[in-house]
Amino acid sequence: MAMATCNLAVLLLVAAAALSTPSLAQSPPLRYNFYNSSCPQAEATVRSVTEAIIRNDLTMGAAFVRLFFHDCFVRGCDASILLDPSSSNPSTEKRAIPLQGYDAVNQIKAAVEAVCPNVVSCADILAFAARDSAVVSGGFTSFAMPSGRRDGTVSNFFDVLQHIPSPTFKLQDLINNFAAKGMSVDDLVTLSGAHSFGQAHCSFFNGRLYPTVDPTMDATFAAALKTVCPPPGSNGGNPVVNNNNVTDPNKLSNQYYSNVIYGKVLFKSDQQLLSRTDTAAKVAGNSADPAAWMGRFAAALVKMGGIQVLTGTAGQVRKLCYATNR
Repeated sequence: MAMATCNLAVLLLVAAAALSTPSLAQSPPLRYNFYNSSCPQAEATVRSVTEAIIRNDLTMGAAFVRLFFHDCFVRGCDASILLDPSSSNPSTEKRAIPLQGYDAVNQIKAAVEAVCPNVVSCADILAFAARDSAVVSGGFTSFAMPSGRRDGTVSNFFDVLQHIPSPTFKLQDLINNFAAKGMSVDDLVTLSGAHSFGQAHCSFFNGRLYPTVDPTMDATFAAALKTVCPPPGSNGGNPVVNNNNVTDPNKLSNQYYSNVIYGKVLFKSDQQLLSRTDTAAKVAGNSADPAAWMGRFAAALVKMGGIQVLTGTAGQVRKLCYATNR
């Protein structure tokens, strides 16, 4: 990989994404180096703690990226995914899908609060941690992430069911889901590369294994999965498997696209990227050029980070990421 080429791609594409970042309530807009005056140590603190967490548990890189995606796609990037259930709201987003990383985000928040109390939002911490995860787990050159998000006060279980794309979605469903958030087909294909790392429960893809194997799945790959994932209703539990059983399951990389091409991905929604000529061409392009994909991924992550953000006096800056301020 030519590092200079990758750096240039990241800088150009991220800058372009920042100019077209979608938002329903972005006034004032997000901006780079938002905390330069109010908390100059903010990004460095997030980076230091995030790196330490991932070094201690390599699965956490994928967890941070997934938390950021889930947060942004439900109510916008407002840290609503982090709110605990309470007596007044027992059905928060956390109840909908089991996710990893909540305690880790609280750890990062505590470190930031220690240097700058009541300044840095949990929503921005999620964005910085996702960016830093790409650097640590994917070998990306660090790229700028605009900030200035504020934290929401509403979190609803049913919003997750309505807005998070299903692993059984067909391609047009995926395209429509992303379009509703201001994200393009190219963003969809690019961000799907996050499925190169992380883990998934068998229940999310068992329909491709039983009662018969999905013909679009590589037969050897399917046979290996069936040794881990029992048939539905067999009382065999719901084991967890690595998203990427071909190479390093903790590395964010363009290997995902080769896996798609050869039928070695878990989800129907991933395999669907080959069902249309334009998306199949994007898959092939990302497989062939890791540096270009890295630039696109950085840009798409920045763009996603602008979905329906709260800025200015909207929302709040939570003292604790798991609870609204009293």
